[in-house]
Amino acid sequence: METHLQKHVREPPSQCHLCPAAFNYNSKLAFHVRTHTEERPFSCVHCNASFSRKFILTEHMRTHTGERPFSCVHCNASFSHKSNLISHMRSHTRERPFSCVHCSASFSVKSSHDAHVRSHTGEPPFPCVHCNASFTRKSHLVRHVRTHTGERPFPCVHCNASFSLKGNLVSHMRTHTGERPFSCVHCNASFLRKDKLVNHIRTHKGVRPFSCVRCNASFMVKCHLIEHKRTHTGERFFSCIYCDASFARKAHLTEHIRTHTGERPFSCVHCSASFSREQHLTYHMSRRHGKKP
Repeated sequence: METHLQKHVREPPSQCHLCPAAFNYNSKLAFHVRTHTEERPFSCVHCNASFSRKFILTEHMRTHTGERPFSCVHCNASFSHKSNLISHMRSHTRERPFSCVHCSASFSVKSSHDAHVRSHTGEPPFPCVHCNASFTRKSHLVRHVRTHTGERPFPCVHCNASFSLKGNLVSHMRTHTGERPFSCVHCNASFLRKDKLVNHIRTHKGVRPFSCVRCNASFMVKCHLIEHKRTHTGERFFSCIYCDASFARKAHLTEHIRTHTGERPFSCVHCSASFSREQHLTYHMSRRHGKKP
């Protein structure tokens, strides 16, 4: 009890020796000092990642274990981060607490609100130092930069695959567990990812919401429109670091690079087979082991 009460007793203000900031708790001062020293004392045992705070390490570990302790009371969705659950709950309650001061728009997620506000203020976006791309959100820039650096900070604990995006790791883990949580209400199809379900439902409804402004082409999936537009512009953003090849799609570059490295990151859990493409693993598991594709 005494130990617990001490957490509520404020200590005399302690000042940072590197800047004028002062804190009432030594623990907060210690964390602040790490913003100067860049010390990251909490290391992951599964990969090379390290963090300045223990709770961030705890959250990161869930990308390896697949743990999703925060469950929605309205549906079967579960999340590795509490903040993601809170955002998801708003899809049920329709709550949109983040309102724009410039217009009547409101948002359920703060990052969406912040990006929208920049459309009014003209605030400079986040530019890439490697190419001419720029982004309205820093998180999008971070993801994009990995297409240049090749960084893949999210490794699978079941095989040698690693990913630049956490969401891609979560989806990949389901190829090992067989989980397909997103089911179609029109047929028996089920999917590893929600966006694949949304795209599939359009095949029932015949909806093609993404139209090209240069021709009559329209698409069910936005990324297909983006790829199609490059047939007009000739853009090939994704270049191979081993040869002169370049590609309009990142996925095509990733697959091409494996012809240089020989990497086969998608391993079968039932036998010793491994593959350079995830769809080849899915096909193998279906034909050889009778697992549902």
